[in-house]
Amino acid sequence: MIAKITGGQDTGKLIAYLYGPGKANEHTDPHLVASWDGFAPDPGRSPDFNATKKQLARALDLRVKQAGDRAPKRHVWHCSLRAAPEDRLLTDQEWADIARRVVHTTGIAPDGDPDGCRWVAVRHADDHIHIAATKVRGDLRPARHWNDYLTADQELASIEKEYGLRQVARGDRTAAQRPTRAEQEKAHRTGHQATARERLRVAVRTALSIATTPEEFLSILAGTGSVLIETQRFPSGDIRGYKVALDGDTNATGEPVWFSGSKLAPDLSFPKIRERLTATEEEPTGPRSPEPWHQATAAIERVPHHIDQADAEAAQAYLAAFGEALDTLPLLAPQDIRPQLRQAAIAFERATRSRVQAEHRHAHALRRALRGMRTQPVVGDGAGLAMFLDAALLVVMAAIRWHQLHQHDQQVAAARQTLVHLQAAYAQAAAAPLTAFAHRRPPRQTIERITRQIHEGAPAHARQILDDPAWGSLVAALAEAEEAGHQPERILQQALGQRSLEDARSPAEVLTWRVLRLTRRQAAPERTRPPVSRVPRQADTSDSVRRLR
Repeated sequence: MIAKITGGQDTGKLIAYLYGPGKANEHTDPHLVASWDGFAPDPGRSPDFNATKKQLARALDLRVKQAGDRAPKRHVWHCSLRAAPEDRLLTDQEWADIARRVVHTTGIAPDGDPDGCRWVAVRHADDHIHIAATKVRGDLRPARHWNDYLTADQELASIEKEYGLRQVARGDRTAAQRPTRAEQEKAHRTGHQATARERLRVAVRTALSIATTPEEFLSILAGTGSVLIETQRFPSGDIRGYKVALDGDTNATGEPVWFSGSKLAPDLSFPKIRERLTATEEEPTGPRSPEPWHQATAAIERVPHHIDQADAEAAQAYLAAFGEALDTLPLLAPQDIRPQLRQAAIAFERATRSRVQAEHRHAHALRRALRGMRTQPVVGDGAGLAMFLDAALLVVMAAIRWHQLHQHDQQVAAARQTLVHLQAAYAQAAAAPLTAFAHRRPPRQTIERITRQIHEGAPAHARQILDDPAWGSLVAALAEAEEAGHQPERILQQALGQRSLEDARSPAEVLTWRVLRLTRRQAAPERTRPPVSRVPRQADTSDSVRRLR
Protein backbone atom coordinates (compact mmCIF):
# COMPACT_ATOMS: atom_id res chain seq x y z
CA MET A 1 0.00 0.00 0.00
CA ILE A 2 1.34 3.40 -0.92
CA ALA A 3 0.53 6.90 0.28
CA LYS A 4 0.73 10.18 -1.61
CA ILE A 5 0.51 13.35 0.48
CA THR A 6 0.00 16.81 -0.99
CA GLY A 7 -1.20 20.22 0.21
CA GLY A 8 -3.60 22.86 -1.08
CA GLN A 9 -5.59 25.94 -0.20
CA ASP A 10 -9.11 25.22 -1.47
CA THR A 11 -11.10 22.70 0.57
CA GLY A 12 -14.21 23.02 -1.57
CA LYS A 13 -12.29 22.26 -4.76
CA LEU A 14 -10.81 19.09 -3.26
CA ILE A 15 -14.21 17.88 -2.02
CA ALA A 16 -15.72 18.58 -5.45
CA TYR A 17 -13.01 16.42 -7.06
CA LEU A 18 -13.40 13.55 -4.57
CA TYR A 19 -17.15 13.40 -5.12
CA GLY A 20 -16.99 14.19 -8.83
CA PRO A 21 -16.79 11.84 -11.82
CA GLY A 22 -12.97 11.94 -12.04
CA LYS A 23 -10.82 13.06 -14.94
CA ALA A 24 -11.81 10.02 -16.99
CA ASN A 25 -15.13 9.09 -15.34
CA GLU A 26 -13.20 6.63 -13.18
CA HIS A 27 -14.90 7.55 -9.88
CA THR A 28 -17.73 5.21 -8.90
CA ASP A 29 -20.06 5.52 -5.92
CA PRO A 30 -18.18 8.26 -4.00
CA HIS A 31 -19.04 8.03 -0.29
CA LEU A 32 -17.63 8.70 3.16
CA VAL A 33 -16.06 5.81 5.08
CA ALA A 34 -14.79 7.76 8.13
CA SER A 35 -14.56 11.29 9.55
CA TRP A 36 -13.18 13.21 12.54
CA ASP A 37 -16.29 12.64 14.67
CA GLY A 38 -18.25 9.99 12.75
CA PHE A 39 -21.06 12.44 11.97
CA ALA A 40 -19.75 14.45 9.04
CA PRO A 41 -22.27 15.06 6.24
CA ASP A 42 -21.83 12.68 3.28
CA PRO A 43 -22.77 14.11 -0.14
CA GLY A 44 -22.62 10.62 -1.63
CA ARG A 45 -25.49 9.45 0.59
CA SER A 46 -27.55 12.64 0.65
CA PRO A 47 -30.61 13.41 -1.51
CA ASP A 48 -29.31 16.99 -1.95
CA PHE A 49 -25.80 16.36 -3.28
CA ASN A 50 -24.71 19.94 -4.01
CA ALA A 51 -25.95 21.40 -0.73
CA THR A 52 -24.36 18.62 1.31
CA LYS A 53 -21.09 19.00 -0.56
CA LYS A 54 -20.92 22.68 0.38
CA GLN A 55 -21.93 21.82 3.95
CA LEU A 56 -19.06 19.32 4.24
CA ALA A 57 -16.52 21.84 2.94
CA ARG A 58 -17.75 24.48 5.42
CA ALA A 59 -17.54 22.01 8.31
CA LEU A 60 -13.95 21.13 7.43
CA ASP A 61 -13.05 24.83 7.08
CA LEU A 62 -14.66 25.92 10.37
CA ARG A 63 -11.43 26.18 12.38
CA VAL A 64 -9.59 27.72 9.42
CA LYS A 65 -12.13 30.56 9.44
CA GLN A 66 -11.86 30.89 13.23
CA ALA A 67 -8.04 31.08 13.09
CA GLY A 68 -8.19 33.86 10.53
CA ASP A 69 -4.73 35.19 9.67
CA ARG A 70 -3.11 32.58 11.92
CA ALA A 71 -4.24 29.76 9.64
CA PRO A 72 -1.69 28.39 7.16
CA LYS A 73 -2.17 29.68 3.63
CA ARG A 74 -2.07 26.12 2.30
CA HIS A 75 -4.39 24.74 4.93
CA VAL A 76 -5.56 21.61 3.05
CA TRP A 77 -3.90 18.25 3.77
CA HIS A 78 -4.63 15.55 1.17
CA CYS A 79 -3.50 11.95 1.48
CA SER A 80 -4.41 9.21 -1.00
CA LEU A 81 -3.95 5.57 0.04
CA ARG A 82 -3.87 2.91 -2.67
CA ALA A 83 -3.76 -0.88 -2.35
CA ALA A 84 -1.75 -3.03 -4.74
CA PRO A 85 -3.61 -4.48 -7.76
CA GLU A 86 -3.26 -8.02 -6.41
CA ASP A 87 -4.56 -7.15 -2.94
CA ARG A 88 -7.95 -8.38 -1.81
CA LEU A 89 -10.91 -6.03 -1.81
CA LEU A 90 -10.98 -4.14 1.50
CA THR A 91 -14.29 -3.30 3.13
CA ASP A 92 -15.41 0.22 4.01
CA GLN A 93 -14.80 -0.57 7.68
CA GLU A 94 -11.26 -1.74 6.97
CA TRP A 95 -10.53 1.41 4.99
CA ALA A 96 -12.00 3.47 7.84
CA ASP A 97 -9.68 1.80 10.37
CA ILE A 98 -6.69 2.37 8.06
CA ALA A 99 -7.61 6.05 7.65
CA ARG A 100 -7.82 6.54 11.45
CA ARG A 101 -4.40 4.95 11.90
CA VAL A 102 -2.88 7.21 9.26
CA VAL A 103 -4.28 10.49 10.64
CA HIS A 104 -3.14 9.38 14.10
CA THR A 105 0.43 8.49 13.17
CA THR A 106 0.93 11.58 10.98
CA GLY A 107 -0.21 13.94 13.74
CA ILE A 108 -3.27 15.21 11.88
CA ALA A 109 -5.69 13.76 14.44
CA PRO A 110 -3.92 11.76 17.20
CA ASP A 111 -6.06 9.29 19.11
CA GLY A 112 -7.48 10.78 22.29
CA ASP A 113 -6.68 14.36 21.26
CA PRO A 114 -9.92 16.39 21.36
CA ASP A 115 -8.21 19.18 19.43
CA GLY A 116 -7.17 17.04 16.48
CA CYS A 117 -7.76 18.39 12.98
CA ARG A 118 -11.01 17.82 11.13
CA TRP A 119 -10.76 15.18 8.41
CA VAL A 120 -12.80 12.86 6.22
CA ALA A 121 -11.97 9.71 4.27
CA VAL A 122 -13.73 9.35 0.90
CA ARG A 123 -13.85 6.17 -1.16
CA HIS A 124 -14.69 6.42 -4.85
CA ALA A 125 -12.95 3.27 -6.14
CA ASP A 126 -12.37 -0.28 -4.95
CA ASP A 127 -8.61 0.04 -4.47
CA HIS A 128 -8.08 3.40 -2.78
CA ILE A 129 -9.37 6.16 -0.53
CA HIS A 130 -8.61 9.85 -0.10
CA ILE A 131 -8.20 11.58 3.26
CA ALA A 132 -8.99 15.30 3.19
CA ALA A 133 -8.17 17.38 6.28
CA THR A 134 -7.71 21.01 7.25
CA LYS A 135 -4.50 21.78 9.13
CA VAL A 136 -5.90 23.86 11.99
CA ARG A 137 -6.43 22.18 15.35
CA GLY A 138 -9.27 22.79 17.79
CA ASP A 139 -7.02 25.12 19.82
CA LEU A 140 -6.53 27.04 16.55
CA ARG A 141 -2.85 26.15 16.30
CA PRO A 142 -1.36 24.63 13.13
CA ALA A 143 -1.24 20.85 12.95
CA ARG A 144 1.96 19.10 14.03
CA HIS A 145 2.51 16.79 11.06
CA TRP A 146 6.26 16.91 10.41
CA ASN A 147 7.65 14.01 8.38
CA ASP A 148 4.09 12.90 7.68
CA TYR A 149 5.09 10.94 4.58
CA LEU A 150 7.67 8.87 6.47
CA THR A 151 5.42 8.23 9.45
CA ALA A 152 2.53 7.28 7.16
CA ASP A 153 4.80 4.96 5.21
CA GLN A 154 5.98 3.24 8.39
CA GLU A 155 2.39 2.73 9.52
CA LEU A 156 1.41 1.34 6.13
CA ALA A 157 4.21 -1.22 6.42
CA SER A 158 2.56 -2.49 9.63
CA ILE A 159 -0.89 -2.38 8.04
CA GLU A 160 0.29 -4.51 5.11
CA LYS A 161 1.47 -7.25 7.48
CA GLU A 162 -1.63 -7.15 9.68
CA TYR A 163 -4.09 -7.16 6.77
CA GLY A 164 -2.20 -9.69 4.67
CA LEU A 165 -1.57 -7.23 1.84
CA ARG A 166 1.34 -7.02 -0.53
CA GLN A 167 4.40 -5.67 1.30
CA VAL A 168 5.64 -2.78 -0.82
CA ALA A 169 9.37 -2.00 -0.98
CA ARG A 170 9.82 1.04 1.24
CA GLY A 171 11.88 3.98 0.10
CA ASP A 172 14.57 5.98 1.90
CA ARG A 173 14.28 9.30 0.05
CA THR A 174 17.31 8.56 -2.11
CA ALA A 175 15.32 7.59 -5.21
CA ALA A 176 15.30 9.78 -8.28
CA GLN A 177 12.23 11.98 -8.53
CA ARG A 178 9.45 10.27 -10.41
CA PRO A 179 8.07 11.90 -13.55
CA THR A 180 4.82 13.72 -12.98
CA ARG A 181 1.61 12.69 -14.69
CA ALA A 182 1.92 15.75 -16.93
CA GLU A 183 5.43 14.69 -17.97
CA GLN A 184 4.22 11.18 -18.76
CA GLU A 185 1.31 12.46 -20.83
CA LYS A 186 3.64 14.82 -22.70
CA ALA A 187 6.00 11.95 -23.51
CA HIS A 188 3.07 9.90 -24.78
CA ARG A 189 1.87 12.77 -26.99
CA THR A 190 5.31 13.20 -28.52
CA GLY A 191 5.76 9.48 -29.18
CA HIS A 192 8.38 8.71 -26.52
CA GLN A 193 8.28 5.84 -24.06
CA ALA A 194 10.41 7.71 -21.50
CA THR A 195 9.82 11.24 -20.24
CA ALA A 196 12.25 14.09 -20.83
CA ARG A 197 13.42 13.82 -17.22
CA GLU A 198 14.21 10.11 -17.61
CA ARG A 199 16.00 10.56 -20.94
CA LEU A 200 18.10 13.38 -19.52
CA ARG A 201 18.99 11.26 -16.50
CA VAL A 202 20.35 8.53 -18.79
CA ALA A 203 22.32 11.09 -20.82
CA VAL A 204 23.86 12.67 -17.73
CA ARG A 205 24.77 9.33 -16.16
CA THR A 206 26.33 8.17 -19.42
CA ALA A 207 28.44 11.32 -19.66
CA LEU A 208 29.49 10.84 -16.05
CA SER A 209 30.52 7.25 -16.73
CA ILE A 210 32.95 8.43 -19.44
CA ALA A 211 34.33 11.57 -17.81
CA THR A 212 37.48 11.67 -15.71
CA THR A 213 37.15 15.25 -14.42
CA PRO A 214 34.23 17.60 -13.65
CA GLU A 215 35.26 19.84 -16.55
CA GLU A 216 35.35 16.91 -18.95
CA PHE A 217 31.90 15.82 -17.72
CA LEU A 218 30.43 19.19 -18.65
CA SER A 219 32.26 19.16 -21.98
CA ILE A 220 30.95 15.69 -22.88
CA LEU A 221 27.43 16.68 -21.89
CA ALA A 222 27.63 19.84 -24.00
CA GLY A 223 28.59 17.73 -27.00
CA THR A 224 25.80 15.21 -26.53
CA GLY A 225 23.25 15.44 -29.30
CA SER A 226 19.80 16.80 -28.38
CA VAL A 227 20.93 17.91 -24.89
CA LEU A 228 21.08 21.61 -23.98
CA ILE A 229 23.22 22.62 -21.02
CA GLU A 230 23.74 25.76 -18.99
CA THR A 231 26.29 26.15 -16.22
CA GLN A 232 25.91 28.44 -13.23
CA ARG A 233 28.98 30.08 -11.68
CA PHE A 234 29.90 31.80 -8.44
CA PRO A 235 31.10 35.43 -8.60
CA SER A 236 34.62 34.00 -8.43
CA GLY A 237 34.02 32.20 -11.72
CA ASP A 238 34.01 28.72 -10.18
CA ILE A 239 31.26 26.38 -11.37
CA ARG A 240 28.31 26.26 -8.98
CA GLY A 241 26.01 23.92 -10.86
CA TYR A 242 24.42 23.01 -14.16
CA LYS A 243 21.03 22.43 -15.71
CA VAL A 244 20.00 20.49 -18.78
CA ALA A 245 17.08 20.33 -21.17
CA LEU A 246 16.17 18.32 -24.23
CA ASP A 247 16.31 20.18 -27.50
CA GLY A 248 12.70 20.68 -28.60
CA ASP A 249 11.17 20.04 -25.16
CA THR A 250 9.54 23.38 -24.37
CA ASN A 251 6.92 24.81 -22.04
CA ALA A 252 3.79 26.79 -22.92
CA THR A 253 5.85 29.91 -23.66
CA GLY A 254 8.22 28.06 -25.98
CA GLU A 255 11.16 28.05 -23.56
CA PRO A 256 13.23 24.91 -22.83
CA VAL A 257 12.15 22.85 -19.82
CA TRP A 258 15.26 22.85 -17.63
CA PHE A 259 16.22 20.32 -14.97
CA SER A 260 19.02 20.81 -12.50
CA GLY A 261 21.18 17.76 -11.82
CA SER A 262 19.63 17.24 -8.37
CA LYS A 263 16.16 17.18 -9.97
CA LEU A 264 17.27 14.25 -12.12
CA ALA A 265 18.72 12.23 -9.21
CA PRO A 266 20.21 13.03 -5.80
CA ASP A 267 23.71 11.98 -6.87
CA LEU A 268 23.70 14.01 -10.11
CA SER A 269 24.04 17.45 -8.55
CA PHE A 270 27.29 19.13 -9.55
CA PRO A 271 28.79 19.03 -6.03
CA LYS A 272 28.13 15.26 -5.88
CA ILE A 273 29.61 14.73 -9.34
CA ARG A 274 32.66 16.84 -8.51
CA GLU A 275 33.15 14.90 -5.27
CA ARG A 276 33.00 11.58 -7.12
CA LEU A 277 35.34 12.53 -9.95
CA THR A 278 37.92 14.41 -7.92
CA ALA A 279 38.08 11.52 -5.45
CA THR A 280 39.41 9.30 -8.23
CA GLU A 281 41.44 11.73 -10.34
CA GLU A 282 44.91 10.49 -11.17
CA GLU A 283 47.85 11.11 -13.44
CA PRO A 284 48.72 8.40 -15.97
CA THR A 285 51.24 6.03 -14.42
CA GLY A 286 52.13 3.90 -17.41
CA PRO A 287 51.07 2.54 -20.78
CA ARG A 288 47.56 1.29 -21.30
CA SER A 289 46.83 -2.37 -20.85
CA PRO A 290 46.73 -4.26 -24.17
CA GLU A 291 43.65 -6.10 -22.87
CA PRO A 292 41.45 -3.50 -21.09
CA TRP A 293 38.42 -5.78 -20.99
CA HIS A 294 40.40 -8.46 -19.16
CA GLN A 295 41.73 -5.85 -16.73
CA ALA A 296 38.22 -4.54 -16.12
CA THR A 297 36.88 -8.06 -15.61
CA ALA A 298 39.63 -8.85 -13.11
CA ALA A 299 38.72 -5.67 -11.23
CA ILE A 300 35.01 -6.38 -10.92
CA GLU A 301 35.71 -10.00 -9.96
CA ARG A 302 37.05 -8.61 -6.70
CA VAL A 303 34.06 -6.35 -6.08
CA PRO A 304 31.82 -8.99 -4.39
CA HIS A 305 34.59 -9.61 -1.85
CA HIS A 306 34.96 -5.87 -1.22
CA ILE A 307 31.21 -5.44 -0.83
CA ASP A 308 30.96 -8.35 1.62
CA GLN A 309 34.02 -7.40 3.65
CA ALA A 310 34.37 -3.60 3.50
CA ASP A 311 32.59 -1.06 5.66
CA ALA A 312 29.27 0.35 4.46
CA GLU A 313 30.68 3.59 3.02
CA ALA A 314 33.27 1.71 0.96
CA ALA A 315 30.72 -0.86 -0.23
CA GLN A 316 28.43 1.94 -1.39
CA ALA A 317 31.35 3.46 -3.34
CA TYR A 318 32.01 0.14 -5.11
CA LEU A 319 28.34 -0.10 -6.09
CA ALA A 320 28.40 3.45 -7.49
CA ALA A 321 31.53 2.71 -9.54
CA PHE A 322 30.05 -0.53 -10.84
CA GLY A 323 26.90 1.38 -11.81
CA GLU A 324 29.05 3.71 -13.92
CA ALA A 325 30.49 0.68 -15.72
CA LEU A 326 26.95 -0.50 -16.54
CA ASP A 327 26.13 3.00 -17.83
CA THR A 328 29.05 2.72 -20.24
CA LEU A 329 28.33 -0.75 -21.62
CA PRO A 330 25.57 0.24 -24.10
CA LEU A 331 28.11 2.51 -25.84
CA LEU A 332 30.58 -0.33 -26.33
CA ALA A 333 28.53 -3.47 -26.93
CA PRO A 334 27.14 -4.80 -30.23
CA GLN A 335 23.87 -3.28 -31.37
CA ASP A 336 21.67 -6.32 -30.69
CA ILE A 337 22.63 -6.53 -27.02
CA ARG A 338 22.35 -2.84 -26.20
CA PRO A 339 18.63 -2.74 -25.22
CA GLN A 340 19.12 -5.29 -22.43
CA LEU A 341 22.30 -3.58 -21.22
CA ARG A 342 20.55 -0.20 -21.24
CA GLN A 343 17.68 -1.60 -19.17
CA ALA A 344 20.15 -3.20 -16.76
CA ALA A 345 21.92 0.15 -16.30
CA ILE A 346 18.64 2.02 -15.77
CA ALA A 347 17.48 -0.54 -13.20
CA PHE A 348 20.77 -0.63 -11.28
CA GLU A 349 20.83 3.17 -11.02
CA ARG A 350 18.46 2.84 -8.05
CA ALA A 351 20.79 0.33 -6.39
CA THR A 352 23.75 2.73 -6.50
CA ARG A 353 22.25 5.06 -3.86
CA SER A 354 21.13 4.62 -0.29
CA ARG A 355 21.25 6.55 2.96
CA VAL A 356 24.81 5.30 3.33
CA GLN A 357 27.21 8.02 2.19
CA ALA A 358 29.66 6.62 -0.35
CA GLU A 359 33.34 7.32 0.20
CA HIS A 360 34.45 7.26 -3.42
CA ARG A 361 38.19 7.14 -2.67
CA HIS A 362 37.75 3.45 -1.82
CA ALA A 363 36.77 2.70 -5.43
CA HIS A 364 39.81 4.48 -6.89
CA ALA A 365 41.48 1.30 -8.16
CA LEU A 366 38.23 -0.07 -9.56
CA ARG A 367 37.53 3.10 -11.54
CA ARG A 368 41.09 3.13 -12.83
CA ALA A 369 40.70 -0.41 -14.15
CA LEU A 370 37.30 0.28 -15.66
CA ARG A 371 38.53 3.46 -17.35
CA GLY A 372 40.58 1.48 -19.86
CA MET A 373 37.54 -0.56 -20.88
CA ARG A 374 35.69 2.62 -21.77
CA THR A 375 38.13 3.39 -24.57
CA GLN A 376 37.61 0.17 -26.54
CA PRO A 377 34.39 -1.18 -28.04
CA VAL A 378 33.75 -4.91 -28.08
CA VAL A 379 35.56 -6.52 -30.99
CA GLY A 380 36.34 -10.04 -32.13
CA ASP A 381 34.28 -12.99 -30.94
CA GLY A 382 32.88 -11.09 -27.91
CA ALA A 383 34.50 -13.36 -25.33
CA GLY A 384 35.78 -10.33 -23.42
CA LEU A 385 32.26 -8.92 -23.04
CA ALA A 386 30.84 -12.32 -22.07
CA MET A 387 33.49 -12.76 -19.37
CA PHE A 388 32.82 -9.26 -18.08
CA LEU A 389 29.06 -9.91 -17.88
CA ASP A 390 29.62 -13.27 -16.19
CA ALA A 391 31.61 -11.50 -13.47
CA ALA A 392 29.10 -8.63 -13.38
CA LEU A 393 26.31 -11.05 -12.48
CA LEU A 394 28.20 -11.94 -9.30
CA VAL A 395 28.51 -8.24 -8.45
CA VAL A 396 24.75 -7.77 -8.77
CA MET A 397 24.15 -10.81 -6.55
CA ALA A 398 26.51 -9.33 -3.97
CA ALA A 399 24.63 -6.03 -4.22
CA ILE A 400 21.36 -7.84 -3.49
CA ARG A 401 22.88 -9.47 -0.39
CA TRP A 402 24.34 -6.18 0.85
CA HIS A 403 21.14 -4.20 0.39
CA GLN A 404 19.12 -6.98 2.05
CA LEU A 405 21.47 -6.85 5.03
CA HIS A 406 20.88 -3.11 5.36
CA GLN A 407 17.11 -3.43 4.70
CA HIS A 408 17.20 -1.29 1.55
CA ASP A 409 14.00 -2.64 0.05
CA GLN A 410 13.83 -0.54 -3.11
CA GLN A 411 17.49 -1.14 -3.87
CA VAL A 412 17.02 -4.90 -3.50
CA ALA A 413 14.11 -4.81 -5.95
CA ALA A 414 16.18 -2.72 -8.40
CA ALA A 415 19.16 -5.08 -8.21
CA ARG A 416 16.91 -8.08 -8.82
CA GLN A 417 15.47 -6.38 -11.88
CA THR A 418 19.02 -5.65 -13.04
CA LEU A 419 19.86 -9.33 -12.71
CA VAL A 420 17.07 -10.28 -15.11
CA HIS A 421 18.27 -7.88 -17.83
CA LEU A 422 21.93 -8.71 -17.27
CA GLN A 423 21.29 -12.46 -17.51
CA ALA A 424 19.49 -11.91 -20.82
CA ALA A 425 22.39 -9.78 -22.08
CA TYR A 426 24.91 -12.38 -20.95
CA ALA A 427 23.02 -15.18 -22.74
CA GLN A 428 23.19 -13.20 -25.98
CA ALA A 429 26.84 -12.24 -25.55
CA ALA A 430 28.04 -15.71 -24.51
CA ALA A 431 26.36 -17.75 -27.24
CA ALA A 432 28.84 -17.06 -30.07
CA PRO A 433 32.13 -17.38 -28.13
CA LEU A 434 30.97 -20.54 -26.34
CA THR A 435 30.01 -22.10 -29.66
CA ALA A 436 33.37 -21.12 -31.13
CA PHE A 437 35.19 -22.71 -28.20
CA ALA A 438 33.16 -25.89 -28.47
CA HIS A 439 34.25 -26.28 -32.12
CA ARG A 440 37.91 -26.32 -31.08
CA ARG A 441 37.66 -29.94 -30.10
CA PRO A 442 41.02 -31.15 -28.69
CA PRO A 443 42.39 -34.70 -29.16
CA ARG A 444 40.57 -37.58 -27.48
CA GLN A 445 43.45 -38.18 -25.07
CA THR A 446 43.19 -34.59 -23.83
CA ILE A 447 39.43 -34.91 -23.33
CA GLU A 448 39.87 -38.13 -21.36
CA ARG A 449 42.54 -36.59 -19.16
CA ILE A 450 40.39 -33.53 -18.43
CA THR A 451 37.43 -35.81 -17.68
CA ARG A 452 39.51 -37.61 -15.04
CA GLN A 453 40.55 -34.27 -13.57
CA ILE A 454 36.91 -33.21 -13.29
CA HIS A 455 36.02 -36.45 -11.46
CA GLU A 456 38.95 -35.98 -9.09
CA GLY A 457 38.55 -32.26 -8.50
CA ALA A 458 34.75 -31.94 -8.32
CA PRO A 459 33.26 -35.37 -7.63
CA ALA A 460 29.97 -33.90 -6.37
CA HIS A 461 29.43 -31.98 -9.62
CA ALA A 462 31.28 -34.20 -12.11
CA ARG A 463 28.21 -35.79 -13.70
CA GLN A 464 26.42 -32.44 -14.00
CA ILE A 465 29.50 -30.84 -15.59
CA LEU A 466 30.04 -33.69 -18.06
CA ASP A 467 26.38 -33.62 -19.10
CA ASP A 468 26.35 -29.84 -19.45
CA PRO A 469 25.95 -28.51 -23.04
CA ALA A 470 28.94 -26.24 -22.33
CA TRP A 471 31.22 -29.20 -21.53
CA GLY A 472 32.91 -28.90 -24.93
CA SER A 473 33.70 -25.23 -24.27
CA LEU A 474 35.28 -26.07 -20.91
CA VAL A 475 37.47 -28.77 -22.47
CA ALA A 476 38.60 -26.35 -25.17
CA ALA A 477 39.37 -23.63 -22.60
CA LEU A 478 41.52 -26.02 -20.55
CA ALA A 479 43.28 -27.29 -23.67
CA GLU A 480 44.00 -23.68 -24.68
CA ALA A 481 45.43 -23.02 -21.23
CA GLU A 482 47.74 -25.99 -21.62
CA GLU A 483 48.87 -24.81 -25.05
CA ALA A 484 49.68 -21.41 -23.51
CA GLY A 485 52.03 -23.06 -21.05
CA HIS A 486 49.75 -23.37 -18.01
CA GLN A 487 49.13 -26.49 -15.99
CA PRO A 488 45.45 -27.35 -16.66
CA GLU A 489 45.14 -29.28 -13.38
CA ARG A 490 46.24 -26.24 -11.42
CA ILE A 491 44.02 -23.85 -13.39
CA LEU A 492 41.04 -26.18 -12.95
CA GLN A 493 41.60 -26.41 -9.19
CA GLN A 494 41.77 -22.63 -8.94
CA ALA A 495 38.56 -22.30 -10.92
CA LEU A 496 36.79 -24.86 -8.75
CA GLY A 497 37.96 -23.15 -5.59
CA GLN A 498 36.76 -19.65 -6.47
CA ARG A 499 33.13 -20.12 -5.59
CA SER A 500 30.62 -22.89 -5.00
CA LEU A 501 28.82 -24.32 -8.04
CA GLU A 502 25.68 -25.13 -6.05
CA ASP A 503 23.59 -22.33 -7.54
CA ALA A 504 25.12 -22.40 -11.03
CA ARG A 505 22.63 -23.10 -13.82
CA SER A 506 25.47 -24.25 -16.09
CA PRO A 507 28.53 -25.29 -14.05
CA ALA A 508 30.59 -26.06 -17.18
CA GLU A 509 29.84 -22.58 -18.52
CA VAL A 510 30.82 -20.96 -15.22
CA LEU A 511 34.07 -22.94 -15.13
CA THR A 512 34.84 -22.04 -18.75
CA TRP A 513 34.86 -18.32 -18.00
CA ARG A 514 36.80 -18.83 -14.79
CA VAL A 515 39.46 -20.81 -16.63
CA LEU A 516 39.71 -18.19 -19.38
CA ARG A 517 40.02 -15.35 -16.87
CA LEU A 518 42.68 -17.18 -14.87
CA THR A 519 44.60 -18.12 -18.00
CA ARG A 520 44.66 -14.61 -19.39
CA ARG A 521 45.37 -12.97 -16.06
CA GLN A 522 48.26 -15.17 -14.99
CA ALA A 523 51.60 -15.28 -16.75
CA ALA A 524 52.60 -18.62 -18.19
CA PRO A 525 55.88 -20.17 -17.00
CA GLU A 526 58.87 -18.56 -18.74
CA ARG A 527 60.09 -21.70 -20.43
CA THR A 528 56.84 -22.31 -22.24
CA ARG A 529 55.39 -18.83 -22.54
CA PRO A 530 54.46 -18.09 -26.16
CA PRO A 531 55.80 -14.90 -27.80
CA VAL A 532 53.75 -11.79 -27.22
CA SER A 533 52.07 -10.60 -30.39
CA ARG A 534 51.80 -6.95 -31.21
CA VAL A 535 48.35 -5.53 -30.54
CA PRO A 536 46.79 -2.60 -32.36
CA ARG A 537 46.82 0.80 -30.72
CA GLN A 538 43.69 1.39 -28.63
CA ALA A 539 41.19 4.12 -29.35
CA ASP A 540 41.11 7.12 -27.03
CA THR A 541 38.25 8.44 -24.93
CA SER A 542 37.00 10.59 -27.79
CA ASP A 543 35.69 7.44 -29.50
CA SER A 544 33.35 6.85 -26.57
CA VAL A 545 32.34 10.51 -26.62
CA ARG A 546 31.41 10.28 -30.30
CA ARG A 547 29.28 7.20 -29.60
CA LEU A 548 27.50 9.10 -26.83
CA ARG A 549 26.73 11.93 -29.23
